[in-house]
Amino acid sequence: MRTLICGSLAYDTIMVFQDQFKNHILPENLQILNVCFFVPEMRREFGGTAGNIAYNLKLLNGEPLIMATVGNDFANYSAWLAENAITPQHIRIINETYTAQAFITTDLDDNQITAFHPGAMQQSHLNSVQETENVKLAIIAPDGREGMFMHARECAEAGIPFLFDPGQGLPMFTGDELLDFIDKADYVAVNHYEAELLQEKTGLTLETLANKVKALIATRGAKGSTIYSGGQRIEIPCVQADALVDPTGCGDAYRAGLLYGIARGWDWKKSGQLAAVMGAIKIASRGGQNHQPDRAEIATRYEKAFNETIDLS
Repeated sequence: MRTLICGSLAYDTIMVFQDQFKNHILPENLQILNVCFFVPEMRREFGGTAGNIAYNLKLLNGEPLIMATVGNDFANYSAWLAENAITPQHIRIINETYTAQAFITTDLDDNQITAFHPGAMQQSHLNSVQETENVKLAIIAPDGREGMFMHARECAEAGIPFLFDPGQGLPMFTGDELLDFIDKADYVAVNHYEAELLQEKTGLTLETLANKVKALIATRGAKGSTIYSGGQRIEIPCVQADALVDPTGCGDAYRAGLLYGIARGWDWKKSGQLAAVMGAIKIASRGGQNHQPDRAEIATRYEKAFNETIDLS
């Protein structure tokens, strides 16, 4: 089943400051803040919600179809997607712009200072779901504000079931706007912080919001996740990782597992468990797209974690 992944493609430039920010930022002088962090360690990763989700779905032998806008600096990323057999059919290059980029500086306490340049992502509304063919499932992930509105509306009009994943874009929307997304969506996925903010903005509990969709998924990191569906709460435990290296992209890996399960008509327990496995595999490597398990390894990890087999053929 072709799954449309509407979201961002971005470069993540990650730098490590070998000290603690608190030792160099003086609270009493924030009005004249002028600091420089020496960062001898730096790496550049392929990222963005659409890229990360599509990469993980491809690991599962799914059929991701990315819809995103990028800048004229996209050549390296394009080659990476081609290497991983991810079609660029609905990736639009916007000339005279940069691909979205995040510049992340992390200190020894894992505190982060991030600067994000949206670049071509702000033009995501130039892509239309109407231009796609044979799409049976979609996800609306963080992207340009206007594009998220448009793609959700187009999916609803075309009868394409979709997962609404507001992610870090959630603060862009009012409570009424979020309710409009949810009314159009079939599924909603949020992390713990986003779940709290979603309830605050809409004035509704997760249980009430879950009644508006087929399922609402709330992840809680090391505490696992909860899937609300049909008036039930399905608790999905966290899967033990080989190492805790980098949480970047773990939520996207989890969502890829969900999408794979939805596409195959699995129940929520099985889909959630696969999602948890994908998140555990990802966290053991740096960046959102550097882990390379094959399907046999994923199936083995699933069986070890849940004492039951899974067919990923």
